[in-house]
Amino acid sequence: MMNRTSAEEAVSVIRSGNRVFIHSVAAAPQRLIQAMTARAPELKDVEIVHLHTEGPAPYAAPEMRGSFRVNALFVGANVRNAINSGESSYIPVFLSETSNLFRRGILPLDVALIQVSPPDNHGFCSLGVSVDCSRAAVQAAKFVIAQVNPNMPRTHGDGVIHVDQIDAFVDGDDPLHEVPPPELSDIERAIGKYCAELIEDGATLQMGIGAIPDAVLGALGGHQNLGIHTEMFSDGAIDLIESGVINGLHRRSSWERVGCTTSSTTIPRSRCSTSATRTTRRSSAGIRR
Repeated sequence: MMNRTSAEEAVSVIRSGNRVFIHSVAAAPQRLIQAMTARAPELKDVEIVHLHTEGPAPYAAPEMRGSFRVNALFVGANVRNAINSGESSYIPVFLSETSNLFRRGILPLDVALIQVSPPDNHGFCSLGVSVDCSRAAVQAAKFVIAQVNPNMPRTHGDGVIHVDQIDAFVDGDDPLHEVPPPELSDIERAIGKYCAELIEDGATLQMGIGAIPDAVLGALGGHQNLGIHTEMFSDGAIDLIESGVINGLHRRSSWERVGCTTSSTTIPRSRCSTSATRTTRRSSAGIRR
């Protein structure tokens, strides 16, 4: 049975000295983050652990020192100043190993703050646009709080969790954070063209996000039978998937599927939710043509 409550009531379980995980990238549950940060005057030394997150990170502000301390697995713009100042920390770790930090008890989690799709008729929610190590965090945390958001697309496989694994549900119909495509300069387009010339037909791509990856993707329209197995991808990959340039035909595993751990784009929800079908063993969201 779902325990629906307010964000303020849900985060009241967080105690001083707890370690709290926050869902990654565009799935960062801002409603829960704001409610937790509002408790700063009554909390001390709460350790915040996460990969890259989009949107505000108020717990990393200078005035939060003493209440919250970031221990980041990836340094994004919203926590960079806190880490550079020495007030917060960074753990250098391969993405593929982050799940083991939680599962093996190296970083025991007291609370996980996540954002999920509404449950289906069988009680299963989806971690949506960010699976990565968040699935392991849900499995390892003593208490799981989920913001249930109808705007979160469903991605299936290892990113699906049952309502029985969630201790508190907070309804929150908030727009997911979007990353607009960067405006490419002539120099960036030229770099993308040169990189694209080095990529053979049938190759499998790993990419990041930003101007150069988008410039490379934009120059691949004449290629054939490309695949993707990557941490993340952005809008630049979508046109190539829909045109058939990226089809995964020559991938040795997960044939005809795009493997990724997170997506942060401006894709309309309908385009994402109808194509996402499965995940790979390492908690990767998968999209099939």
